[in-house]
Amino acid sequence: MIQRVTVPSLFPPPTYSHASVVEAGTRLAFLAGSVPLDAGGELVGPGDPVRQAEQVISNLREQLTAVGSDLAHVVSTDVYVVGSEPAVLSAVWEVVEASGLSAGPHSSTLIGVACLGYTGQLVEITATAVVPG
Repeated sequence: MIQRVTVPSLFPPPTYSHASVVEAGTRLAFLAGSVPLDAGGELVGPGDPVRQAEQVISNLREQLTAVGSDLAHVVSTDVYVVGSEPAVLSAVWEVVEASGLSAGPHSSTLIGVACLGYTGQLVEITATAVVPG
């Protein structure tokens, strides 16, 4: 159902694929950005991008479950991190790797940004996933 492609003529990505191909007729879910808010709308992990990334992944799991999918069926993500330091972006990416999202590996872009939508928000992840059977 999902073909993950690493292009031999390009530099090999560490934990993601260059592209994911999904057969026509497959159901896809396009998820809004998962944010580091708890069920009550409170920001989790103020000032801590790693803790916020953990909450974002937890919320992403909930979004996927609600549409009948899971992390293993994610084909693409955009990971937004407030900051310009590679070390901060790398710390968030380690959370993504540990979550199982990169087990596919899925296609992903890690992006440093100036700010996100909620005051104090440091991490957001958008995703596209296959909804199996």
